[in-house]
Amino acid sequence: MFVSTRALSNPPSGIRAMFAKAAHYDNVLNLGIGEPDFPTPMNIRESAINALKKGLTKYTPNAGILDLRNALMGKLARENGLKGSGVENIIVTTGACEAITLSLFTVTDPGDEVIVPVPSWSNYIGQVHLAGAKAVPVATFEKDKFHITVEAIKEVLTEKTKVLVINTPSNPTGAVLSKEELIEIGSLAKKYNFMIISDEPYEKFIYGGRDHVSIGSLEGMEGYVLTVNSFSKTYSMTGWRVGYVHGSSDIVSSMVKLQENFSSCVNTPSQYACIDALNGSQDATEKMFESYVVRRNLIVEGLNSLPEISCLWPEGSFYAFPNISRLKKSSEEVAIEWLEKSQVVTVPGTAFGAAGEGFLRLSFAASVEVIEEAIERLKLLL
Repeated sequence: MFVSTRALSNPPSGIRAMFAKAAHYDNVLNLGIGEPDFPTPMNIRESAINALKKGLTKYTPNAGILDLRNALMGKLARENGLKGSGVENIIVTTGACEAITLSLFTVTDPGDEVIVPVPSWSNYIGQVHLAGAKAVPVATFEKDKFHITVEAIKEVLTEKTKVLVINTPSNPTGAVLSKEELIEIGSLAKKYNFMIISDEPYEKFIYGGRDHVSIGSLEGMEGYVLTVNSFSKTYSMTGWRVGYVHGSSDIVSSMVKLQENFSSCVNTPSQYACIDALNGSQDATEKMFESYVVRRNLIVEGLNSLPEISCLWPEGSFYAFPNISRLKKSSEEVAIEWLEKSQVVTVPGTAFGAAGEGFLRLSFAASVEVIEEAIERLKLLL
C-alpha cells in the first residue's frame, strides 16, 4: 500500500530478467550483457588511485570538476564539432543513465510526449515514465536497416511533442544514422519546435568506413540538441558511472540546479580518472575497436550459418540483432530455450520494445572464445 503508482507502473528490464534466469545455470556463455570484457586501462585506474592518495574525495561542483568539463569540451569540439565552453555547456553526470533522466526532467513537463524509435535501449521508456512524460514508440524495420525515417516521425507528431530520442550507433540494432538523415531530422525539429536528446556512447565503434556525426554539430541545431555520452563503453568504465551532457547554456544551467537533487555530484576520484582518460593515450580504445571488428565478423557469420537464422551486419555498437522469426516462436521463447538447452544467454528483442519481436540481441563485447563456443552450441541445438 505504500508503493507509488510510479514505481509499480515503471516497466521492468527484460535484459535484467534474462540475467536473473541465467544465474540458475552453470557453464553459461553470456552474450546478453552490453559491457566490454576488457579491463579499464591502467592509466585511468592509476589516476583514480592517485586521486584517492591525495585525499581528493570531497564534493565537487554540481556540474563536475572544471578541468574535466574543459577536457570534455575540448574533445567534443575536436571530435564532434560541438561548440561552447566547459563552464556553460557541459554537465558531468552519474553515467549516461542519469544524463538522459536529468535531460528529460529538465526539458519536459508531465504530459509532454517523447518520441522513442524502437527497438531501443529499454531504459528510455522507463526514464520518460519517471519524468511524467508520455513515451511515443515509433517502429523501425529490418528492411530499412532499423533507421528511423522522417516520415515515421511525422506520423506521430502532435502539439504535445517535446522531445525525440535518437541513439546512433544504436543499442540494440547497430544502426548508424547518416549525416543526410540527421539533417532531415534536424530540419523537422526546427520546423515543429521539439528537442532532440542524442545518445552517443557507441560513437567509437562504427564499421564499414561509416562516420559518426553528432546532430548537435549541424548548422542551426544549437539549442535544439542535448548530446549525451559516457565513459562506459569507450574506456571500458561501466562501473565507474560517469557520463556527460552537452547543450545550450540555459538548459545546462537548469540541469545543474536539478543535479543537486539527483546525486549532488559524480564521485570525485572517478572524475579525475576521466580527465586522464581523455588526455592520455587512446591506444586501449583503438585495440578494443580492432577486436570488435574481428568479433563482429565471427558472430554475424556464425549466426548466418545457423538454420532459419539471418542477421544484418551491424553498422555500429557491439551488438548483433538476428532475425529468428522463422523459428516460429516468440523472441522470449527462443531466448529461454537457448539458455535452458545450450546455456547461451541472449536478450529477447521484445526487451527493446514490441518492434523487437522476432529478433534477439547478442553482444559481441564477449571474447572470441565465448563467441565461438556459443555458435558451436547453437549449431548442435538447431
